[in-house]
Amino acid sequence: MMRRFLFILSAATVLFACNQTRNSGIDKSAYDVITEKSYVIRQVKPLAGDSLQEAVMAKQQELITYLEKHQFIRHIAGKDSLLFRRANGLEVLIELPVPQDAWESHTIIAFDPQKNPLFVNLHKDTSQIAHYIKK
Repeated sequence: MMRRFLFILSAATVLFACNQTRNSGIDKSAYDVITEKSYVIRQVKPLAGDSLQEAVMAKQQELITYLEKHQFIRHIAGKDSLLFRRANGLEVLIELPVPQDAWESHTIIAFDPQKNPLFVNLHKDTSQIAHYIKK
């Protein structure tokens, strides 16, 4: 429980680290740059017979199907350092921590260039994504 809280806290901290200048001097070659309406997932190799991972993957797929119905494009994270570039020039840098469990391994981050990224909570339903889309 504490580990999940720290993960959410670190993710929230990163989300508020928006860079308001376009030429900040950060070497962006180390980042996986995302500029289009998409969702980001990690490349995960499933473990056969792991019922928790299978349940998490099923929940992830349910949320992915919903995102794709709303024209979000799949983006598999090539790096653990992500840079979301918004349409207004703001940039959001996110460092994905090493996953500690099946839930963190199947993280989904939704991104609309008009908004900040959304860490999709796999414990909730699609209403969180519907709210993100309507904002």
